[in-house]
Amino acid sequence: MIEPRLTAEFQISAIQRLAEAGGGFATVLRKGDRTAGAILLIGQIRGRNPMLFDRYPSLDGISKWQPVSLQNDENEAKVTAYWQKRAARDPDLWIMELDVASPERLAGLLASSP
Repeated sequence: MIEPRLTAEFQISAIQRLAEAGGGFATVLRKGDRTAGAILLIGQIRGRNPMLFDRYPSLDGISKWQPVSLQNDENEAKVTAYWQKRAARDPDLWIMELDVASPERLAGLLASSP
């Protein structure tokens, strides 16, 4: 049985609206496949300390945002190199950058996004 799934484009739009509704900023750095593309998020707090987040399936079948561990992941050059390398291997990948006011706001945004 195939489970219905929201399109990548719909998810991107929802994440952007959630970020902006909370006073944050969101921008798409790279568009991927409109229907089934994976999404990689770059979360920042007031323009600093970029961190990568990817969605991984959990045991309950619901995908959850998890941080991507890089050595010294606050290094913007390493974060950029990671997503560019990943995008080169996956033409369907979406890259979105979020900039919010606090770590709590980022955590809440990730928890409530589709």
